[in-house]
Amino acid sequence: MKNFVKNNVIRTERGWAGHFIYTDKYNFRRNTLLTYNDIMIVVSTLGLMQVNGKFITIGANRYFETFAFHANKNDKRYFDADVTKQVYFDSKWSISKINAEDKANKMHEKVVKEISTKLKKGCKFEEYLYIK
Repeated sequence: MKNFVKNNVIRTERGWAGHFIYTDKYNFRRNTLLTYNDIMIVVSTLGLMQVNGKFITIGANRYFETFAFHANKNDKRYFDADVTKQVYFDSKWSISKINAEDKANKMHEKVVKEISTKLKKGCKFEEYLYIK
């Protein structure tokens, strides 16, 4: 992971959930690691949580959600999300419909694009929500 090209955003798609508990209950998971110079940000989209054969909401009237976090730099293998350091973005982050996997993919891609563009423009995402 250390041999990335300077001044380019390196995108790494990963096959596991990036945030939240009970991730084994989700039918939809996206996890993208964005690396720009020394900044690493995880964009995570989850959806379609299923319990006892029924889809349930994962927050206030939503079935899909996208969040972004700084990566845990102490995790030298996977650089998973440090969920105590949430990154703010302007794009849509939730969907209140069940049959919306295509929309969830588009939502995830918009967030990845927004964060990548801001990184290239010099944003370091130093202001983040710190959760104790």
